[in-house]
Amino acid sequence: MESAEIRRRWLSFFEERGHTVVPSASLIADDPTLLLVNAGMVPFKPYFLGETKPPAPRATSVQKCVRTPDIEEVGKTTRHGTFFQMCGNFSFGDYFKEGAIKYAWELLTGSVADGGFGLEPEKLWITVYLDDDEAEQIWREKIGVPAERIQRLGKKDNFWSMGVPGPCGPCSEINYDRGPEFGVEGGPAVNDERYVEIWNLVFMQYERGAGEGKEDFPILGDLPSKNIDTGLGLERLAMILQGVQNMYETDTLRVVMDQATELTGVRYGDKHDTDVSMRVVADHIRTSVMLIGDGVTPGNEGRGYVLRRIMRRAIRNMRLMGATGPVVQDLIDVVIDTMGLQYPELITDRKRIETVALAEEAAFLKALKGGTNILDTAVTDTKAAGGTVLAGEKAFLLHDTWGFPIDLTLEMAAEQGLSVDEDGFRRLMKEQRERAKADARAKKTGHADLSAYREVADNSGETDFTGYALTENESTVVGLLVDGVPSPAASEGDEVEVVLDRTPFYAEGGGQLADQGRIKLDTGAVIEIRDVQKPVPGVHVHKGVVQVGEVTVGASAYAVIDIKRRRAIARAHSATHLTHQALRDALGPTAAQAGSENSPGRFRFDFGSPAAVPGTVLTDVEQKINEVLSRELDVQAEVMSIDEAKKQGAIAEFGEKYGERVRVVTIGDFSKELCGGTHVHNTAQLGLVKLLGESSIGSGVRRIEALVGVDAYNFLAREHTVVAQLQELVKGRPEELPEKISTMLGKLKDAEKEIEKFRAEKVLQAAAGLAQGAKDVQGVALVTGQVPDGTSADDLRRLVLDVRGRISSDRPVVVALFTTANGRPVTVIATNEAARERGLKAGELVRTAAKTLGGGGGGKPDVAQGGGQNPDAIGDAIDAVERQVGETV
Repeated sequence: MESAEIRRRWLSFFEERGHTVVPSASLIADDPTLLLVNAGMVPFKPYFLGETKPPAPRATSVQKCVRTPDIEEVGKTTRHGTFFQMCGNFSFGDYFKEGAIKYAWELLTGSVADGGFGLEPEKLWITVYLDDDEAEQIWREKIGVPAERIQRLGKKDNFWSMGVPGPCGPCSEINYDRGPEFGVEGGPAVNDERYVEIWNLVFMQYERGAGEGKEDFPILGDLPSKNIDTGLGLERLAMILQGVQNMYETDTLRVVMDQATELTGVRYGDKHDTDVSMRVVADHIRTSVMLIGDGVTPGNEGRGYVLRRIMRRAIRNMRLMGATGPVVQDLIDVVIDTMGLQYPELITDRKRIETVALAEEAAFLKALKGGTNILDTAVTDTKAAGGTVLAGEKAFLLHDTWGFPIDLTLEMAAEQGLSVDEDGFRRLMKEQRERAKADARAKKTGHADLSAYREVADNSGETDFTGYALTENESTVVGLLVDGVPSPAASEGDEVEVVLDRTPFYAEGGGQLADQGRIKLDTGAVIEIRDVQKPVPGVHVHKGVVQVGEVTVGASAYAVIDIKRRRAIARAHSATHLTHQALRDALGPTAAQAGSENSPGRFRFDFGSPAAVPGTVLTDVEQKINEVLSRELDVQAEVMSIDEAKKQGAIAEFGEKYGERVRVVTIGDFSKELCGGTHVHNTAQLGLVKLLGESSIGSGVRRIEALVGVDAYNFLAREHTVVAQLQELVKGRPEELPEKISTMLGKLKDAEKEIEKFRAEKVLQAAAGLAQGAKDVQGVALVTGQVPDGTSADDLRRLVLDVRGRISSDRPVVVALFTTANGRPVTVIATNEAARERGLKAGELVRTAAKTLGGGGGGKPDVAQGGGQNPDAIGDAIDAVERQVGETV
C-alpha cells in the first residue's frame, strides 16, 4: 500500500466517524517555542492549553513534521530521519479512552477491502502506563487482546506531557511484531527493534506542575475536560504494509535512492559507507523539498540554517559517492513527483522550489571551493609549525562558516598527511548545541509568561477590533499589567500593558507595524500608546506609558489612534500588494512573498529570486505600479472561506497561518491577497511609489525597499536638486549627465593609471642599487632595507622580485624589504631556488619579521608577505631576518 493511500484511508476513516479533517499546517511553527513543527499535535496545542476554543469536538490530520536534534546520526542507522508524517485523531472533551482504543483497533485490523489497513491482530502488542488499569481493561475485555500481549511501562515510556506545566496523561502504544529475524521475543518491553511502535494514544486527563525531564514533575490533579491526542507514524506503517526492512526502503524514500544510483552508479545495499550516504541523501533531499515548499529559504539562522545544513550534507554525500556536477535538480524532481501525490501544492510550486534549491547548490559548490582554500592555508600553517594535527577550531570554523561537513575536513586533511583534533571539534559543536538547547529551554517558559493574557481572554473574551471602520471608539479597560505583572491600577510614569474590550488600534502582524496613539480615561488619565501586540490569539495588548493620572481596571476609556501614522502605513501596505503582483507579473510565480514590513511612508518587500532583478525590470515594475495608481482602482476587503479565497486566486503568504475564514483584499482587477492589514480605499490615495532598489538578504531571497506618497515625492525632489547641481558642474542637460560623468571618470581613471605607472617606475629604479648593495651572510646574498613610506604592497612585491632577479641565481639569494602603508609596517620577502635548497623559505622568514612587527604573515617558500602594528620595529625586524638567515645556513 503506497504512502498516499495510507494517508487517504486515515483521513477518510475518521471523517466518516464525525471528525473534522484539518489540513496539515505549515512546517513553519506558529509557536515562539518551536523552530519547526515537530509533532502532529503542535497545531492543536492552543486548544489543549485552553488558549483557543477548538473548531470542532473531533478532528483528524496528517501533519508534516521535522525533527533535527540528531542530524549527524541520520544515515548511520535506518531509524533516524528528519522529515516524517504524523497521522493523528483528536478529541476535545468528546470521546476518551474507550473510543480512542476502539477506533485504533478497527482501523489497523479492519480489512483492506473495508477501508482498513489489514494488520494481523495476533501481531499487535499493547503497552499501557503502570497504573492505568482502565486502559488495560479496555484492551483486554472490550477489544480482546490477550493479557500476555499487554505490558505495563513506566513514566519515561508511557506518560506524556509538553515538558512544561499544563495538560498531561498516560499513554497506550500499539506495537507490531516484525518476527524473530528482528530479535528475541518478549514484547516491546524487551525489544523495540522487533516490536515497532506504530501508534501512540495519549489520554490527556491530568494537569502537571513544574519539573525537569520526563519523570520528575508532580501531578496537580484532573483536567476539567479530558482530551485525546493520538499519533501514528505514516512511514512506520508504510514500512510494515510495504513489507520492507526500514523506512528508507518505503516508496517515498526509495525513489530518491534509485535516482542517486542513476547519478552515481552506486547501488544501495552494496557497501556500508555508501548505504549511509544513500540514506542521508534520501532523507535530506525530501526534507529540503518539504521545507522549501512551506516557504523556508536557506540562511545562516534558525530554520533557514537547518535547511542549508541538510541540503549541503546531501550534496556532499552525493560527491562522496562519485557525483561531480550538479545533482539537486534530478533529486528534487523525484521527491516532488512522489510527495506531490499527497501534497499537490508541491507540484504547483515546482518551479519556485527548484529555483531555491538550485541556487543553494550553486552557492555551496562555490563555498566548497572557498573553504578548500581556507583548509589548504590551515594545513600549510600546521605543517610549518611542525604539527601533525589540524586544530579543532579550524575544523569548526570550516563547518560553521563554510558549511564543511567534518567528514570532508577529515578526508582532505588525511590527503595532506594530517589528522584532525576531532575531540576539540566535537567539544565546540557540543557547546553550540548546548547554547541552542538553553535558548529553547528559555523560550519554553513563555507559556508561564502568557498566563496573565490568557486569564484576561478567559474572563473578558477576545478583543473586538474596530479598526477597519473606526479610528477611535469608546471602550473599557479589562486588563492591566505594570512592568509585566497584573495590577489593579497604574500611576503616572508607569510602563503599562492595557487590554481593552474593543479597540481601533491595529496590533502588529502580517508585516504591518502597530498603530500608535492615546487612550483617555473618563478620570482624566492619559496613556501614550507606543506599540500593540497579540501575545495570545484574539487579545490586543496596548503597550505604553501613563502620561497623566491613574489607570484602573474597569475604567471607561476612549481609544484614539494616530490617524496620520495609520494612513501612511495603509498607503505602504497597499503599495506592497501592488509591488507583489507587479513582480509576479514580471518574474513569474517564483517571486513569492517571503516577508515584508509596512511602516509610515515606506515599505520593504522580500521575495524569492535566484538572482538579482535587472534594473530594467525594476523600472518596468515601478512604472506598472504607478500606472495602477492612476487608474484609481477601488480597494475592497471581504471575509470568506479559505477554499473560496483559493478558488478566486487569492495569494497567500508562505509561513502564515490561516483559519477557515479569511479576509481577502482586492485591488480592482489587479491584485487579490489574503490579508488582515489596513489599506487605502482607492489606489489614487497612494500618490506615488518609488522603488529605491533591491538587494540580496539570503540565498534565493531578494529585498525591495520603497517609498510611498509624500516620502516618495520628497525623495524625488532631493534627486532633482542633485541633478540640477550636477548640470551646473558639468554644463550639460539631464539626459547628457551619464555620458559626461562617465567620460570624466574614464579620464580620471587613466590619470590614476599614469600616476601608478610613474610611481612603480620610480620604485623599481631603486632595484639596481639594492641588488648591488647585497650583503654576504655566510655565502647568502642578503638584501634588506626600507623603501619610502606609502609604497603599495603590490609595488613592494614587484620591487622585491626585481631585485631577486638581478642577482645571479648561482648563489643563494634572500631579499627582504619593508615599507609603511597607512601607518602600518608591511614586508615582502623572496628567496631563490639556491636559497631554498639551503633551508631558507620566504614564509618562515616573513613569520619571523612579522612577529617582530607585532603582526603575522605567510605565503609560499619562494615569496611571502606579512605586516604588523609597529612601524618603529622595522629595524629590529631587519636584524631578526638577518639572524635567522645566518642561523639557518
